[in-house]
Amino acid sequence: MVKHNNVVPNGHFKKHWQDYVRTWFDQPARKTRRRIARQKKAVKEFPRPTAGPLRPVVHCQTLKYNMKLRAGRGFSLEELKAAGIPKKWAPTIGIAIDHRRKNRSLEGLQANVQRLKTYMAKLVIFPRRAGKFKAGDSPPEELANATQVHGEYMPIQQEKPSVNLVKVTDEMKAFRAYAKLRVERMNARQIGIRMKKAAEAEKEEKK
Repeated sequence: MVKHNNVVPNGHFKKHWQDYVRTWFDQPARKTRRRIARQKKAVKEFPRPTAGPLRPVVHCQTLKYNMKLRAGRGFSLEELKAAGIPKKWAPTIGIAIDHRRKNRSLEGLQANVQRLKTYMAKLVIFPRRAGKFKAGDSPPEELANATQVHGEYMPIQQEKPSVNLVKVTDEMKAFRAYAKLRVERMNARQIGIRMKKAAEAEKEEKK
């Protein structure tokens, strides 16, 4: 309660709050609508996977998130070349391409090349016209057993860092980390001055 001889506070409850309440009564109907839309999309996309084209494994941006893996926009031209897939043929068999992407590390390149090779090993290619097979199409036996992939396929697995436990030794306990950091910081600051002094001393000796 307020102190002193002030006006008794009024409750300003005339905001018409009923007009601003958001309801969500259509949630069960939306769930049904989404499910039916997924079924229609699967029929329309058949025999292609419902999740869309294959995406590469890339690291997230910035120093904060770069240890995490996620799906990228598309495979680089270098990755396609290493996997032996022509760049014009790749989009027709469900492989996303990003011609602007560059491979900054050998590990990332090898991982995505292996991902492409695994995909190609599992791939079943239907002929454009039923019964008219061309070079590169899968044999009729594979087509008969092929099923449409629903949802995510070849999911990206997050790498778990391994932890190695070591026994703390007396040498570790005796190590003075703070003092070592101070010395190394001073060495880094003085390296230019010391090199200059050493060069001058060498000149004096030659004289």
